[in-house]
Formats: sequence, C-alpha cells, structure tokens
Amino acid sequence: MNGRVFKTTGSFYWIRDEKGEEYTCRLKGNIRLKNYKFTNPAAVGDLVEFTKTTTGEGTIDKILPRKNYIVRKSVNLSKQAHILASNVDQALMIATLAEPKTYPEFIDRFLVTAEAYHIPAVIVFNKRDIYEKSMLDEMNDLVSTYEKIGYRCLTVSALQDNDLNDLHDLMKGKTSLMTGYSGVGKSTLINKLDPGLKLATQNVSSQHRAGVHTTTYAEMHKLKDSGYVIDTPGIKGIGVLGIKREELSHYFLEMRALLPDCKFNNCVHIDEPHCAIKKALEEKKIAASRYKSYLNIYLEDDSEIYRG
Repeated sequence: MNGRVFKTTGSFYWIRDEKGEEYTCRLKGNIRLKNYKFTNPAAVGDLVEFTKTTTGEGTIDKILPRKNYIVRKSVNLSKQAHILASNVDQALMIATLAEPKTYPEFIDRFLVTAEAYHIPAVIVFNKRDIYEKSMLDEMNDLVSTYEKIGYRCLTVSALQDNDLNDLHDLMKGKTSLMTGYSGVGKSTLINKLDPGLKLATQNVSSQHRAGVHTTTYAEMHKLKDSGYVIDTPGIKGIGVLGIKREELSHYFLEMRALLPDCKFNNCVHIDEPHCAIKKALEEKKIAASRYKSYLNIYLEDDSEIYRG
C-alpha cells in the first residue's frame, strides 16, 4: 500500500493511506541501515510503501524518492543529521522580537539551509501586537533587509483574527513547514488558521522569557480549506549541514550575484584583496548582520558534511 508519513515518535510512524485511513508502522530493518547518516531514516512528509497487518499496524517497506527535504544537526550525534521534513513546498520561519527574541543569525542559518536544500523560505514575524516602538522599528529594519535580498516577509499577530489573511493565502494548497524557536507561536498560528485542530499551546516561561516546548514531535496537519502544515518542535539552534565551506557564499543570495566580480575565483571574502563582497559591505549594499552571520557560519569547526 502507498501512504504518507504524517507523524513520527522515534520508533513509530503514523501513515495515512490514499483513502485517509491511518496506520501505525515500524521501519523495516534494512531501511534504517541504508540511512545510517540520519537519526530518522523516515521523516514527516515522506511518501512510502508499507504493508499492513491484521492488527491495524504495519511495516514501512520502502521510502519513495523525495522531492526535497530539510535537515538540522542532530542534538545528540554531531556527525548525524535529523530530517525536519520532506516533500514540502515552502518553509516558514516564525520569528519574534521578544518573548522569545529571534536573533538575525538564527534566521540567516535557516535561510542558508533552505537555499541549500532547494526549499523556498518565508519569514513570518509574529507577536507584533506586544512590541514597543523600538521593537517595531527593529522589526521593520529586518523586514527591509530581507525583502531587499528577495525574501518575502509577513508581520502578524496570532492573537488578532483578521491579521492572518496573507498567511492563509500563502499556505493555501501547499505543504508548508513551520519552524522557529519554542514560544514564537507556531501552534497558536496553526490553531488560528484552523481552529478545529486544537493544538496544545503554552505560555512563554515567565522566569526566562523563553519558549516552552509544546510540540514534542513533528506532525503534519491537514488544513480545513486546503493544504498541509508541518508543525515542528521548537529548535534552539541551527547547524548548517550539507554545504562545503568554500561554497557558503552561494547560499547568501545577495552575495551570489557579486561572486564573479571578485578578483580571485577561490575568494572566501575575508582577507582577500579586491573582494566584491567586502566592497559591497563597505558600501552598505550588504547588511552587516548578514556578513556577520556568514563569518560565524564559515568559521565553525564542522569537519563532516552530510547530504543525501
């Protein structure tokens, strides 16, 4: 039988078949061995072939070729990657300027990863209803920075019902991955888009003003109008995987267009003379925050790079 993984909890995978019937499955042993470089050989969004049993459970026999997928570094094994989701049409980075604060480098790391894995990315700034003027100015500056690069940005409040029309239209008819820090309001946004889902939510920790994990495992939900959304557990950091250090600048869109203008073909845009990237930085054509993110990612000590 054919189906799609809509939830995983480690050893178990929940699958919906073409008729909407749901099955709890385990992986066939040889699949796990073939996908040793991933902590989760099958991921939410995967199309699979499976065999059902008389008990209503089943076994995943084959994972069908993926259109795309996106990964993060495993929190337990630094040389392994964890697949956040597969076969998605777009990735939505939910960011907040407070409670908790999303830092530009976190956004940039996600954008680089999305570029590397060929997934269109959108930045959604949430909780604008709680921002003072200085935070609104900061949010508008960030929106300006990313829109100039070519990324679409939305500013919303999950608590204002009439504020999500653009987000609703953006997600209609698509499979969207939604990610960000814990506490940025992913589950609340999904509930506003489809109140029938009734996803669990929690308030931000009053002690640390940081997010509290509500979503424990990635899960794909069907939206009432059309489309699907994959809700992921809040992530604290994003390690960039699948990119050679010397190719990193290719995944910063504003840098990519300037690469032919560097004097040296192997320029890494740090100390080389006649570097088009450094010149653009001096002329403020490249944001200082973006270049700082580039440097921090470039200088990381990642000796192993994995890509499927």
